[in-house]
Amino acid sequence: MYLERITFDPKIMGGKPCIRGMRVTVGTIVNLVASGSSFAEILHFYPYLEEEDIKEALSYAAWRSEEMELPFLVA
Repeated sequence: MYLERITFDPKIMGGKPCIRGMRVTVGTIVNLVASGSSFAEILHFYPYLEEEDIKEALSYAAWRSEEMELPFLVA
């Protein structure tokens, strides 16, 4: 998956996935959408965000939810 707007930096929010290097995490955006906030409301709360930031945060979350963790077997 190509991520243009999702960044990872251990110095920002402990390395959590963030929007364009800002201190707004993907989790924050996904939680706002899940709790019923509209894109317009989120953009009002965070005027420095863009609609594409929200869409990419949701795409990233959907992609991560499809990941499978397999047990590490030691022979």
